[in-house]
Amino acid sequence: MTVHTVGGLLRQWRHRRGLSQLDLAIAADVSARHVSLVETGKSNPSADMVIRLADQLDVPLRDRNGLLLAAGHAPRYTERPLDDAALSAAREAVARVLRAHEPYPALAFDRRWDIVMTNRAIEPFFADVDPDLLRPPVNLVRLGLDPRGFAPLVVNLDDVRAVFRSRIRRQLAAAPDDRLTALYEELLVPGSGEGPSRSVASDCDVVIPMILRFGGRELRLFSTITTFGTPMDITLEEVAMELYYPADAESASYFEEARPAPGRPHVSDR
Repeated sequence: MTVHTVGGLLRQWRHRRGLSQLDLAIAADVSARHVSLVETGKSNPSADMVIRLADQLDVPLRDRNGLLLAAGHAPRYTERPLDDAALSAAREAVARVLRAHEPYPALAFDRRWDIVMTNRAIEPFFADVDPDLLRPPVNLVRLGLDPRGFAPLVVNLDDVRAVFRSRIRRQLAAAPDDRLTALYEELLVPGSGEGPSRSVASDCDVVIPMILRFGGRELRLFSTITTFGTPMDITLEEVAMELYYPADAESASYFEEARPAPGRPHVSDR
């Protein structure tokens, strides 16, 4: 059984999720025998069956199209650029969230951590970044860890690197990606010169903040991640918004003082 058949691909996803054939059969409300026949190539699943099994395996939309093609069916999920007219409502929703988060920084990025939109509050932090790092696509991980990017500003760089490492490891475990793997190997493989990750005391003691030394101030930030619910487009499924919040009163004061002047709302594309 080659992994490129629909049965081989489903088996791979089942193993990745740590499920037995019986586990998958019960979750999908089919017989274990039918799952076995599909995986061994003795039964070719209908498109609806492929989607049913993929639902239970939490297969990303991009990979569901691959399963459908392997089973001889047409793809069901589109992938449009975020600036496509069909995604205008979703794009405006992202822009509204980013604008509403001002005066605090916020951005949106795709599955490979390439930045697709930012709000005005994040723009000052790009001032001293090497122009090479700001050529599209601008990668958030590289921007955060490269010495030509934000790294010189980050007081607790080992903590930030550990957070990136943990998030991308989980992402790769859920859905492998060659380019993301290369990014991990380039910037996140533990090195001998790297210090131990550690917690940093702050007024917000339930998360590890990112600490920036910027404009003569020490800014402590934590973030939340927002994604679209029940997307049917590949691009929307893969877009995430990261919203940064001040972790103490001094940091909040800095952003209030630096609040952009009233005017036309602005969200920049990266």
